[in-house]
Amino acid sequence: MADRIQETKIMTDEGVTTETTRTTADERPVGEPASSMTARIIWFIASVIMTILALRFVLILLGANRGNTFVDFIYSISYPFARPFFGMFNYDLEYGVSRFELSTLVAIAVYALVATGLSYLATIRHKSTAL
Repeated sequence: MADRIQETKIMTDEGVTTETTRTTADERPVGEPASSMTARIIWFIASVIMTILALRFVLILLGANRGNTFVDFIYSISYPFARPFFGMFNYDLEYGVSRFELSTLVAIAVYALVATGLSYLATIRHKSTAL
C-alpha cells in the first residue's frame, strides 16, 4: 500500500524543527466509507442507465412523438433496459400516447438494487479490513 507522509514544521526559539509522520493508506478512521474505483464505475454505469430510463418514463408519460429524433433516440436506447419488465403489468407497446409506464419505474428500482449489491461486493474486502 502507498504511504502518506505528513510533515509538520515546529517553530522553537532554537530554530525550525521538522517532524515527519508516516501513515499507511490502510489506517483510516472506523466508520469512514471505503470506496474503490470498481464501485464508482458500477454506480456511473447504473446512473447512466437509470437516467435514460427516467427520460423514457417522462417522455412516455407526456406522450412524446416518436417522429422526433431525440425522442426516438431515447426510446431506442432505453428499450433493451426496459424490455425485461414489460410483461409485468400487461404492457402494450404504443408510442405517442400518454401513459403511466409502471414497468419502467420498476426497472429503475431493480437497476438501483443491482448496482447497490454489486458495489457492496466490490468493496466488501475494504469494509471488512476497516472494522
